[in-house]
Amino acid sequence: MTFPLSDVALTTLALAVAGALGLLFGKLQVRKIGLGIGGVLFSGILVGHFAAKAGITFDSDVMHFVRELGLILFVYTIGIQVGPSFFASFAKSGLRFNLAAIGIVLGGVVVTLAIYALTDLPLPVLMGVMSGAVTNTPGLGAAQQALGELGLPASEVGFAGMGYAMAYPFGIIGILISMFAVRFLFGITIEREEEAYKLETKSGEAALPALNLEVTNQNLDGVRLGDVPDLFDHGVVASRMKSGGELIVPTRDTVLHLGDSLHMVGPAEKLAAMKLIMGREIDTPLTTKGTKLTWARIVVTKDKILGKSLRELALVEARGVTVSRINRAGVELPAQASSSLAFGDIVTVVGSKPDIDAVALELGNEHARLQEVQFPALFFGIALGVILGSIPLAVPGLSAPLKLGLAGGPLMAAIVLGRLGHWGPFTWYMPPAANHALREFGIVLFLAVVGIVAGDRFFDTLLHGDGIVWMGYGILITLLPLLIVGVIARVFGRFNYLSLCGVLAGSMTDPPALAFAVSMSKTGAASVAYVSVYPLVMFLRILAPQILILILAGAGAGAF
Repeated sequence: MTFPLSDVALTTLALAVAGALGLLFGKLQVRKIGLGIGGVLFSGILVGHFAAKAGITFDSDVMHFVRELGLILFVYTIGIQVGPSFFASFAKSGLRFNLAAIGIVLGGVVVTLAIYALTDLPLPVLMGVMSGAVTNTPGLGAAQQALGELGLPASEVGFAGMGYAMAYPFGIIGILISMFAVRFLFGITIEREEEAYKLETKSGEAALPALNLEVTNQNLDGVRLGDVPDLFDHGVVASRMKSGGELIVPTRDTVLHLGDSLHMVGPAEKLAAMKLIMGREIDTPLTTKGTKLTWARIVVTKDKILGKSLRELALVEARGVTVSRINRAGVELPAQASSSLAFGDIVTVVGSKPDIDAVALELGNEHARLQEVQFPALFFGIALGVILGSIPLAVPGLSAPLKLGLAGGPLMAAIVLGRLGHWGPFTWYMPPAANHALREFGIVLFLAVVGIVAGDRFFDTLLHGDGIVWMGYGILITLLPLLIVGVIARVFGRFNYLSLCGVLAGSMTDPPALAFAVSMSKTGAASVAYVSVYPLVMFLRILAPQILILILAGAGAGAF
């Protein structure tokens, strides 16, 4: 059909219509549950369906490029967001949460392999159904790229998008069904779980704990504070000290006396050790109110400060200002002498007002810079991710080398770079608003292309083909791992139900499910668990389809 637009203009128009309608469609909710960004997929299917009916075709090379570019932007911005907290997510309860999430991911892989063994489902469809059943769009992108590298034609690779669309709706609903099933099975009441969570986490406080100590150990009378074991360089900071009725900022050279009081900040287990060393805990607050001391939060934005340690900055020695906490991407880190500062860190300092003002100038504290996008770092990071994703990795037992691809490569690079913070002229920090905008733009492009490509065959497959059967397979991949791991985590792991709901939502990287879990309680338990498992799960969800494709293709799955 002749159309009064160029190929590029026609493709742009189709993507824009699919994106606009899909985002509006995704906002429609029933009891706070909606398709979210997945609405773009279904609007793309409609655009592709009606375009096919009208005889309109789109340039396949352009569509392929747009799809891959959207995927790269999406996974890279995710990596930059989670990078600073990725490794911290394995600490303490985060380790339990991640083990449960890994169990759900592996459970989905096992069910997928069972479906392959027992049915004649084509490999592209199977990979699409698996990604849709766990509502993971980057996994679909990784699968499509891996299928393309096997030499499959674009028409066959497109079946992955259809399988994804068939399984996606129940993927969202299935998580909620699992939450309800666990709650019903164990007779759980939300109020009781809230109380248990508050007791477990001491009111759910995620920040570094603090306590006030009085020096009662006679062996410390007349000893320099720098000579006290496990202080300063081992994760515990004495941010304030009251001696002789005066509140001061303690330094290494400050001499202790019996009856002195100190405000200590650090990990709970190290604070408990300090209490054994120094004396007894007291309830008397060491407030700066009414004294010459005050406290403030300062944002690190000065380039020459990046990467320097607190020991190098010597803020206590030079300015009489103590850094008690470092907040990086929402995670509070102990302020050790070896702790280095990264762009966007929020440091809590204690000292006199003039000294704090001087430190603020030294560290930057330029809030406007937090809104600037570091474009050189963005493009360098993407380039590094593309190169990393193209490196073949020989894995024993696989028929071909494994590649992270355009989904895994940029994601892995962004996680590492986000954790690194800066290097040379590059600063890997992205304002939350900019990160969200690029991530949404990328996923809209990707889903719009997937929907449009699948649209010309979707309804025929659903109404006259095997679409309903594919949905059934998707239900199995969604429900079985969630229910099995959910029950095991509750019975043997003694997971708090609110945290368990966060793990279930995070194991599927599903924001609508998280929103539902959060609405059950004001404790924040679900959000904490979701954030703990999200980075690792996202990486595994991207890697799993590629490994499965190589394994199954090597076993003869490539011929279908």
